[in-house]
Amino acid sequence: MENNWVRVFRTTRPLQAELIKGMLNENDIEAVLLNKQASAFQVGDIELYVGPDDAEDAMALIQSSQYEDTDNEE
Repeated sequence: MENNWVRVFRTTRPLQAELIKGMLNENDIEAVLLNKQASAFQVGDIELYVGPDDAEDAMALIQSSQYEDTDNEE
């Protein structure tokens, strides 16, 4: 993954991450999932990244879809 990709979403729920990725792809926004979970225990995060030119549109779509980012620190 290139260094300039922007994280737009983080969750611990794989299905939620896949749904959001699909929504972004349907809106012509290329999205990449980075699964940082330990598979045996499902501990850790799944992060969703988009290119810098799409970050603002992606975040707006995510907010309008009523999904909440579990990353409350940013």
